[in-house]
Amino acid sequence: MAKTILITGASGFIGSFIVEEALRLKYNVWAGIRTTSNRKYLKHKKLHFLELDFAHPSALRTQLAGYKGTYSKFDYIVHCAGITKAARHKDFDQVNFLQTKCFVDTLRELNMIPRQFIYLSSLSVYGPIHKQNDKPISENDNPFPDTWYGMSKLKAELYIRSISGFPYVILRPTGVYGPREQDYYILAKSIKRHVDLSVGFRKQALTFVYVKDVVSAVFRCIEKDIYRRCYFLADGDVHDSRDFSRLIRKELGNPLVLHIRIPLWLVRIVASLNVLLSRKPTTLNPDKYKILRQRNWRCDITPAQRELEYEPAYTLAEGVAETIKWYKEEGWL
Repeated sequence: MAKTILITGASGFIGSFIVEEALRLKYNVWAGIRTTSNRKYLKHKKLHFLELDFAHPSALRTQLAGYKGTYSKFDYIVHCAGITKAARHKDFDQVNFLQTKCFVDTLRELNMIPRQFIYLSSLSVYGPIHKQNDKPISENDNPFPDTWYGMSKLKAELYIRSISGFPYVILRPTGVYGPREQDYYILAKSIKRHVDLSVGFRKQALTFVYVKDVVSAVFRCIEKDIYRRCYFLADGDVHDSRDFSRLIRKELGNPLVLHIRIPLWLVRIVASLNVLLSRKPTTLNPDKYKILRQRNWRCDITPAQRELEYEPAYTLAEGVAETIKWYKEEGWL
């Protein structure tokens, strides 16, 4: 009998790719979505839907209890639901921490704890702890996030890890890119318009991971029966601030571009004004400024390689090529 998996945030960038892989692997797949979620990438005829109202505990309990009454509980849960940008900093805490806590608490109350609860966190939970050296962030370091996003993710992690016997696996990817992603798309669109923007004047060590490699790690956790462990995810290489844009230019036919390097102080002003003038979440915000300011995004993926046999299938060049190809085919570029 096929194992049952629930993927929350299923309509999102990473979640929709996890759904596709779960279907390919013949799981009985449930997409956890909101009533207003866009189902553009959730068209498979064998896909089941479960509307989950994380913002209202009583509604969430009714929804999960209704599922349990008909189907029992899920074998696996991959919790991708969350936000990476917000109009107000308190929204990060509300969505990424409190709603995750509510979800976990409700699963426990209803005796619906799965075999594995895989939580998609972020490298941002560690913050700029090695900004003065070239050391990679490792699992032995103490996290010290300097963004509201990172703090909200860390609080969710700490709560999940505090529950005795709870079968969590926490994945902390670095910058995730790929088809359907919209923030890196802004850079590609700018380059197509002959403008290449970069931030700051000091050397920056960047890391990336292609979305399909994140998905691969999720299912390796399941395959290897991993419990109560945390892993960093990256492609294993370190890049400078120009590498990503150089590869985009290559895939766009090397258009002539005007290189503009923006000082960090100006980015900070613009990010602050964006929050003051806009009522909606914006890509450039104070959290994003702090991420752009960080000079060292190295991280140690050897535990994932050793315990999960995680080996990234995509170099940055290969991932960018596939991403730009998709943007073109979909009419984004």
